[in-house]
Amino acid sequence: MLSTDSDILSAAQAWRREGRDVALATVIETWGSAPRPVGSHLVIDGEGNFLGSVSGGCVEGEVIVEAADVIEAGTPRVLEFGVADETAWRAGLSCGGRIRVFVERID
Repeated sequence: MLSTDSDILSAAQAWRREGRDVALATVIETWGSAPRPVGSHLVIDGEGNFLGSVSGGCVEGEVIVEAADVIEAGTPRVLEFGVADETAWRAGLSCGGRIRVFVERID
């Protein structure tokens, strides 16, 4: 069972109160077949722990790697995964869709 958005955002707050570095990834756009809807969240801490889902499979792995860079640099970024992309097969979004994910550090 997936965690609710409320659970994910509450975890982000709790992790920050514990002093952890935290990033939040949010699905901001989908096209075609996408495993998670717009507004889906994934919270990631500086140790690579995470809760929630923005896609599944290897896409989530890519988002977690990018989140580590966002935590370190403090600069948000938009990630795009789609079937037309060579990385789509590598990142696991071969379903014919496209997603855009906004990743930001939570201070």
